[in-house]
Amino acid sequence: MIRNTTEPARRTVLRGAAAGLAAGVLGAGGTAAAAAPHRTGVVARHAGRYEVLGLLDARGVFPGTRGDQFSGATEAAWERADRIDPRAAGPNGTWRLSFWCHAVRRPGGRVTLVDTGVGPAGSPASGWAPVPGRLPRVLTDAGIEADDVDTVVLTHLHEDHYGWVVGTGGAPLFPDARHVVQRTEVGSLATTDSALSYVVTPLRAAGLLDEVDGPVRLAGGGVRALPTPGHTAGHQSVLVDGGRRRIYITGDVLVHAVQLADPSVAYRFERDKPTARATRTALLSRARDEHALLATAHLNEPFTQA
Repeated sequence: MIRNTTEPARRTVLRGAAAGLAAGVLGAGGTAAAAAPHRTGVVARHAGRYEVLGLLDARGVFPGTRGDQFSGATEAAWERADRIDPRAAGPNGTWRLSFWCHAVRRPGGRVTLVDTGVGPAGSPASGWAPVPGRLPRVLTDAGIEADDVDTVVLTHLHEDHYGWVVGTGGAPLFPDARHVVQRTEVGSLATTDSALSYVVTPLRAAGLLDEVDGPVRLAGGGVRALPTPGHTAGHQSVLVDGGRRRIYITGDVLVHAVQLADPSVAYRFERDKPTARATRTALLSRARDEHALLATAHLNEPFTQA
C-alpha cells in the first residue's frame, strides 16, 4: 500500500493516522487487535489440478477514512463497492479490511505461497496494522507445513505483505523456499526501508532471494508471476492457469472493492497512479474476458469474480 514518496514517509502517515484511531483499533494491552477472524481462516478454490487457498492472516481497520484513501471515488462507485464487499464499510467512514495470503497447492502437496501478511508482534507493520497475524497457525489448519513450501512469491515489499518472511527470531520461516521478487522492486527501495533489513538481507544471507526480471514461470507449469507495476515499481501478480479455470492473485493491484467498481479510482499510496490505473484496468479487462476469478489481498472475502 504507497504514494509517490519514500517508504519512511508513507510509514509516518500510516502510523500517525493509526494513533488517531487507537481507541477503535487497539486492545486493552496496547497492541493492535484484529477483528473477529474469518469463520475458517482458510478458503479454497480450484483451477484445474491446482488448489488455491485464501489464508487469513489478520483483519482490522485501516488508519483514517476510506474517503481519505480513495478521494476520487463517486457516490455510485461507493454504492457498488458496498454491494461487492459490504463488510468493508466501517463506522464513521472507516475502512475494514482483511490481510489475505494465498497458497497454490499442486498435486503431490508442494506449495507456492503468495505473500506472508502482517507478521508477528514487533514486525515492521506493527505501528499501524492489526498484529500479531495468524498465518503460521492458518497454514497448519490448511495442512501445510513450512517444508511443503518450495516457493514464496512476494507481490511487493510493503510491510503488510512480507511480515512472516522471517519468524520472531529473525530466521527465514520457509527455509526450503526460493523467495521470488522483481529486481525492480528491490532496486526501488530507499536505504532506510525496513524491507531491506527484514526481507532482503536475511534472505540473501540464506541464499533464498530470487530476484527476477519480468514474467517468470513458477513450479507446476501453470503458475506464473506477471509484472503488474504501479502500486510499487516492481509489483507483480500471480496467474494460476488451470485450463478451463484461471485465478489471478492480484496483490495490491486493487486494494478496495471501489477499485473493482471503478478501476480508474486511485489509491492514496500508489507510487505511480497513472501506471497503477492502467495496470488495474488491463488486468480486470483480461480477467473478465477470461471469466477468471480474482484472489485479492484486502477484500473481506479472498475470492471474487472479476
